[in-house]
Amino acid sequence: MAENKLADMSTEFAVKILNLTDGIKGHYSLSNQLERSGTSIGANIREAKYAHSKADFVAKLQISLKECYETEYWIEIAQKSNIISEDIAKNILHDCGAIRRMLIASINTAKENKNG
Repeated sequence: MAENKLADMSTEFAVKILNLTDGIKGHYSLSNQLERSGTSIGANIREAKYAHSKADFVAKLQISLKECYETEYWIEIAQKSNIISEDIAKNILHDCGAIRRMLIASINTAKENKNG
């Protein structure tokens, strides 16, 4: 099931984000924002699993999607300011992009099923 894969991917991603932010010293605001957005993706995916309606399900996935975009922003800032390497940034952005694409597909499918 795609939802389980998405949940698993977001959990693995959250662990990567925590490991990454653990190594960022002297940039508390950036690491805090990155940690919050990067771990929130999976938390909202889990909440969607127990949504009380299709609209609530879609809303939780949309929050996860917004958190993906925010996480990408913080990674780009960290890379451009040389806080993390380009290779690390590319790796994290790749994983975040994969989750983002799955979220978009899931949201679109849920909306189609809602209307159909």
